[in-house]
Amino acid sequence: MGHTTGGAVMAGRYAVGALGLALMGLGVSLVWAQSPWDVAVWLVGAIVLHDGLIAPLVLLVGLGVALTRPGVRGPLRAALLTAGCLTAIALPVILRPGPYNNATVLPLDYVRNWLVLLGVVGVGAGVTVAAKRVRARRHRRPL
Repeated sequence: MGHTTGGAVMAGRYAVGALGLALMGLGVSLVWAQSPWDVAVWLVGAIVLHDGLIAPLVLLVGLGVALTRPGVRGPLRAALLTAGCLTAIALPVILRPGPYNNATVLPLDYVRNWLVLLGVVGVGAGVTVAAKRVRARRHRRPL
């Protein structure tokens, strides 16, 4: 019984490995089609941006989160993670909005909507913290 399961696991690993190799091949072909100078500038820029700005900022925010009280820490982490994901999705369009031939591609104000979503995430985290505090106070009261 264990032998059959092991074979399926190995087949799955080989399939995932083959898919990974295919995706790496696709990536190499896409990079190969670019100018080597453009690729080098992008790589150096990515390293400088990550090591000089993003990593230190994340470490400082992490230190700030670690110094918060336990009842606040969870919602704050969730809000920061959600805000980071929303920003990663929105950033390319925000930084390089291009002319669109089709007016329906981005018919609304992308920056405004991104900021609204960040506000909703912040309010949601605040409501969660407030609800936790109310619940904790109710449990502390003697009956």
